[in-house]
Amino acid sequence: MKELKGMRELFTEEEGMGTVEVILIIVVLVGLVIIFKDQITDIVEKLFEKITTQTETV
Repeated sequence: MKELKGMRELFTEEEGMGTVEVILIIVVLVGLVIIFKDQITDIVEKLFEKITTQTETV
């Protein structure tokens, strides 16, 4: 009975899950950046162009 209780506690223990979740989120975000790299680059370039043109008018 003690072995069964110990196994149950082992499977319900949540210690360390935060690290695994953070790593999975980072992996997903890096994957999305790789997939949409060209679109992100275009958006950032247009944003900086707009910023520079608006600062020239000021």
